[in-house]
This record gives sequence, C-alpha cells and structure tokens, in this order.
Amino acid sequence: MNKRSLFISNFRGSNPWLKFSIKIFILLFILFVGCFEVIMPQYLYGFNASILDKVERAKSTDGPRILLIGNSNLVFGIDSQKIEQETGIPVVNMGLHAGLGNAFLENMARYYAREGDYVIICHTQYGDDGDNWNEELAWITIENHFELWRLIRFKDLWRMIKAYPTYLHDCVELMISGEGNRKTGEAYTREFFNIYGDNIFPRTEQQMEFKEGMLVVPEISSVCTDRLNHLYAELQKKGVHMAVASYPIVSCEYTPPESEYIAFQKELEEKLDCRVISDFTDYFIDEKYFFDSAYHLNDEGVQIRTRQLIKDIKNWLEVMEEDR
Repeated sequence: MNKRSLFISNFRGSNPWLKFSIKIFILLFILFVGCFEVIMPQYLYGFNASILDKVERAKSTDGPRILLIGNSNLVFGIDSQKIEQETGIPVVNMGLHAGLGNAFLENMARYYAREGDYVIICHTQYGDDGDNWNEELAWITIENHFELWRLIRFKDLWRMIKAYPTYLHDCVELMISGEGNRKTGEAYTREFFNIYGDNIFPRTEQQMEFKEGMLVVPEISSVCTDRLNHLYAELQKKGVHMAVASYPIVSCEYTPPESEYIAFQKELEEKLDCRVISDFTDYFIDEKYFFDSAYHLNDEGVQIRTRQLIKDIKNWLEVMEEDR
C-alpha cells in the first residue's frame, strides 16, 4: 500500500471529531481565501489608500530621499515639491490618518527608509501609550495588500483578528451596494494626492472656529520617546538619518503661552536621542491659515509652514556636514 492510500485509510478510520474539524478548517480556509480574492479590497479610493502610492514612490525613487513621517498634519500641510526643489533631495510625504497611531506611522520609516535617507518625524502628539489606535481603520488601510501587513506590530495581531469581522461586514455592504472602490471627488480621498503624497484639494478658506480649551501643548510619554529612540538606533545602523520637526501650531487668543511650548520642546530634546531640528515657536501660524482642524492648513498656510521646514532642513543638513 502506497503512502497516499495509507493516509486515506487512516483518515477514514480516524475519530469523527477529527474529520469534522478538518472539514471545518478546509471550509474556513476556502471562505478566507474567497474573502481576500473576491470581497476585498473595497477602499481603493479612500483617504488611507494613498498609502499605496506613497509606498510605491518610496520604493521606486532613487536615494537619498527625505521621508516625512507623521499624521495628516503632513498630508494637509506640506508642499513636498518645493522642499525637493530647495534641497535637491527627492521627497516622499508618508503622512497618514492619525487614527492609525504613531507606532504604525513610524513603521513606515522602519520598512521603507534606505541607506542615506533623511527621516523627519512630525508627530502632533508625543504622549501615546502605543495602544491608542483604531484597528478597523488599520484594516481599511492595509486591506489585502499583503506587503503592508508588516506595518502591523506582532503584539497587535489579536486586535486585528477581532476587528476583521466588522471590517469584512462593511466590505460586503459596500460590494453589494456598489459603493466600494468608487471615486467620490471629495477632499478626503486618494484622488486628491499628488505624486509626492501631499493632498492638493483646493483649500482657500478657514473652515474651523477655534475655542477655549481646544488647543493644548502636547504631553510626552516615555513609551513614545523610548519607541522613537529605538527607531533612531535601528535607522542609524542602516545609515539613515533621523530628526524630529514641529507640526503647525494655531496662533490665536486661545493658544497656550509660548513658554509652555518652549518647556515642551526642552523636555522633548532631553528625552530624544535624535536631533529636534525645529524651534516649535517658529511654527505658530495665524488661525486664518488653517483649514478644517487644528493641524490642517489651507493653501497659504501650507506655503508658510513649508518655508519654515525648508529652513530647518537646510540647517540640519549643514550641521551634519560640519559634524562629518
């Protein structure tokens, strides 16, 4: 009797529960494959689907490059082409939705920075505990683009597994209704990202009124700074330069005193191993230059913030050249 016949004979005579379990496993495997091949993805033109183009640019652009890492303060706050023109270094704006969490955003640098690159972290918060992120948003972002799955930390896999049924349910509804993978012409969609990763939807006016208590100085947690220091050490081993730059700060009657931002920056510099290349008070920008949040700039605001960041980058490059 050959090995195949022996296996079939043993299977037929095995415990009924074992055979049932194997059949269930096969059925679940078929359903799983079917979901990934037929139902997913359904968010190809959503805001976070812009990650596909950002990653492609990061993979296809010759180095060294400037990789901008952070949340939507970068998406709605940078003219990457101008930075590239002024520095002579290709730029990839890898900013994404803040709901993904700082750790996810930092992994963009971990996996796509190459030797000689310049990574600039532009977080708006430094007080995270590493767990304040939205797993359903993460599914919408990575979908069945398997290369992106490595951006999810191993410790977060169980959260992703538990969130998958909700994400899949939404995908099914989008597929049945015909609403999935559809261009909408709205600002928060992949359609309005340029080749650098900037959102270029026309933003001409302020659409948000700031009120007392809305604007606060970021807190700093050891979880966040330790994670950034670990990332810095990893990137250094790869020959990648890393620094932290400021986010745009609303300047209005409700803005906390400059002294509080100076104290925040001093503490951040003390806790980080990498260089902080910005003076945060240089990024106080009048409220009229913001768009629809305390971190999103309108078209004029983008130019103000970009000019300041260019100055900071050039100064950083000069300092590194002097240190060599």
